[in-house]
Parts: sequence; C-alpha cells; structure tokens
Amino acid sequence: MIWAGKSAVEIAQAVRHGEAAPETVVEEHLCAIAERDPKIKAFRLVRARAVEEARAVRKRRDLADLPLAGVPVAVKDNLAVAGETCRLGSGATSDAPAAEDHPAVARLRAAGAVVIGLTNMPELGLVGFGDSAYGTVRNPWDLSRTAGGSSSGSAAAVAAGMVPIALGNDGMGSLRIPGACCGVLALKPGPGVVPPPVDDWDGLTENGPVAWSVADLSLALSVLAGDPGLAESWRTGSRTEPARPMLRSIWAGDDDEGWAAPRPIRAAEDGLFDLRVAYAPQPLPVGMAMDAEFRAAVEAAAETLRVAGHTIVEHPRRLPGWLGPATVAAWLARSGAAVRGLDRARLERRSRALGRAGRLLARLTLDGSKGRERWRGYGADQWFGDADVLITPTLAAVPPRADRWGERGLLRNVLVNARYAPATGPWNMCGWPAATVPIATHSAGVPIGVQLIAPPGGEAHLLGLAAQLAARHPAVRPPGYGT
Repeated sequence: MIWAGKSAVEIAQAVRHGEAAPETVVEEHLCAIAERDPKIKAFRLVRARAVEEARAVRKRRDLADLPLAGVPVAVKDNLAVAGETCRLGSGATSDAPAAEDHPAVARLRAAGAVVIGLTNMPELGLVGFGDSAYGTVRNPWDLSRTAGGSSSGSAAAVAAGMVPIALGNDGMGSLRIPGACCGVLALKPGPGVVPPPVDDWDGLTENGPVAWSVADLSLALSVLAGDPGLAESWRTGSRTEPARPMLRSIWAGDDDEGWAAPRPIRAAEDGLFDLRVAYAPQPLPVGMAMDAEFRAAVEAAAETLRVAGHTIVEHPRRLPGWLGPATVAAWLARSGAAVRGLDRARLERRSRALGRAGRLLARLTLDGSKGRERWRGYGADQWFGDADVLITPTLAAVPPRADRWGERGLLRNVLVNARYAPATGPWNMCGWPAATVPIATHSAGVPIGVQLIAPPGGEAHLLGLAAQLAARHPAVRPPGYGT
C-alpha cells in the first residue's frame, strides 16, 4: 500500500497534480480496512460504491481546486449519507436509505472527499463506549480496551490508518474522549461554526473532525465550516486571510462566490503568536480522582508551550461542585429525549435505563438546564479567567474494557463513564470550542491526550497550539499499524 496511512494534505495534493488517481487511493484504503477492521470493528458499513465515486472526482472540471481531492473519509453513523442507511448504532432506528447528505457530509463531498464508510458508535450516541448491536469498537492500542465514544469508529479508523480524517460529533465529549483513547486529534467547534447534527441535543452537540495530523485537522475543519481561512490556522494560531479567489461551492457546498484558498505562511512552531495559556492538571471537583500520568502530561504540555514563547500560568482552581451533577442531569435528560418514539423492545438495556432516568428527571424539572444556564451565562467565563486557552487532561483514567456495556444497567454505565471521562462535558454545557491532542504514552500502553479549551471563537488558537505540541510530541501509530 502506498496511500493508506498518508495524510489528507498529501493525498489531495497528489490527486490535484495528477500524481495519483482517486480510485487508486480509495482502493488502497479499502484494502487497509479489509485487513485491519475485522479486529477493530470501526465500520458498520464499508461503501463499495466509493471507488465509482472516486472516479467521478477525477473527472470533475474543478479538480485542481478541490481541497480534499480524492481523500477517503469516514462518517459517523448518525449523519446522513445519501443512499445509505443511518442507524445511529441502533436496531430500533429506520433502515430506509437517506435521501440526501447531511450538510456537513455535503461539504466534504463538494471539497472532493470520498465517503468510504459509516463508522460504529454506541446506541444513539448516549455513552463514552463503543459497543452496539453492530459490534464493539476496540482500541487499536489495546484490543481489550474501548475506543471511547461516542465517535468510536471514527477515532479508531483514523488511529489504525484506515482513513486520514473522519467526521464525528461531540455532545459531552464524544469526539475528544475517543480521540484521547485512540491517540488522535479531534476538535469540537463552538456553535455556528459547522452545521450541527439533526438532533443536536438542544445545542449541546457539534459536528467536528478527527484527524491524524494537525494540518489535516485544520483543513477538515475549514471545509466543514465553509471557511478556507481556517485551513492554515495551524501555522499561525489565527484565521489566515485568503490569497486568491475560489468558489465558495468548493468549501461550503453552495453556489456563492467570494471565498479563497489560504496563503502559505510560516509554521506555528516558528513562534509567530503569543497567547496566555493556563494549565490545570487537576480541574475536577474535590473527591474526583485524576490519573497522575495524565496530570504530568498537562504539565509537560505547558512547559512545551512556554518554550514556544507563550505566557504560561497555573490554574489552581477546581471546577465547581454543582457543575458535575448538572452535566450528568443534562446528559440523562437528553438520553430521555433520544429514545422517545423508538421501539423499546428493540433498544438495548442501557438505552432503556438511560431513557427512563432522563424522563424522570425531566418530570422533576431536574434536567440540568438551570446549571447549564448558570455556567453558560457567566460561570464558565468567571472560572476560566483571563487566559486565551486552558490545558487540562482529556480523560481522568485509562480507557475501560471493551465490554458489551449496552447489556448492563444504568448505574454501572454512569459510574464508569463518570470515572474515566468527566473532564469534557463542562465545555459542551457552555458551548466553548475544545480539542484533544495526543502527547504521550501511558505506562498502561495507551495514549495520553491533553484537552485544549478556548472561549468562543478560539478554534484557530486551538489549532495553532496543537501544532506546536505535535511538533514537540509527535503522534505515533498503535503497535502493528505503522506505515
């Protein structure tokens, strides 16, 4: 294989220049999936028609301008892909093919990407695990452990080199949790940046990219956002002014003109920007544990950025005690809404239990909405302080086992989720952008990710800092999946 394991930037450049045929690129990635996925179970559906669609990309008159020309992408199985079923990890959902692409998928296709398959996820995306009726997604680093969730298959597919980028979504950490588990990059944008899922959990959930390299993450976000000025943000930590005219249709899937390709400039590691970066090795409320190696990784990330020229300050305060219960209540309330109208007999035990708990909380008006409004209105801003970006651990403990959690009840699922992944949900509660960046390997043999959080509009800051961290702490492939 030549192209499987290469970056989206490399693939698109080769296709645009006629150095690689899109169908060849897709065929090689299909071979990688056939070889690697039987153990990982990242995909619910692999699209044989992707080869034909790749040939169509090669024949496009605008091929030379396509930012994702011929790039194979995976899409989480709760986003519509025209002609395919969208099952949301559940046997209780409709098996009718989607009539049209979700707008985020349409933007990827308009940019020249080829949807190679739909990735597995836990039923209805309700938990931070990867098991469902369609299989249990396993962590490429340790097949006995979960790949995280709920964008489980998307992160695992990128980590194992089956695709360079994938599309997922994040309602309480569903991009960042599997990204950290699998050692890949993932970014949850703020509201209004990328078209959200149809069911956006009352504004808690955003669509976003998973990628192997920061350049790929930046490029994918720019396409999903319809904003080519984000494509080079990893170099500068800011939105880059365009240099030449380009049709908006390439980036945003419509017919308006006026967008442009970003101009090339020096890399972020050249020290072109200076931010005030706070770091919080233990941000969780008193009584909640944080793995010592995860805390050390945050301190190492802060030191790396200090050497890169940023102003680094420690953030000693812990998150308020009331925020955790409010976040759990909001999660359960949205679970109750997610199962509404579905055949209970076809739902998993876990989903039925989460739904019952959510409906009960809603009846008692204990759905977390008051805490959410308090945190979103002023609490997050006051707690965050005057930093431009905050660094925390993404996870609190190593990924749990890749068991069939869907067959277990409410208490077990809630406790395990809350123990290993409590640090991501607060940033959905206030709608702030956040990303996970792999930085080290744990003594347990799994990756360690650090979480970067910024106030609204800070996506470019996150990309720039991620690039500087990646330059000093380059990501590595899981054992056995090197290129």
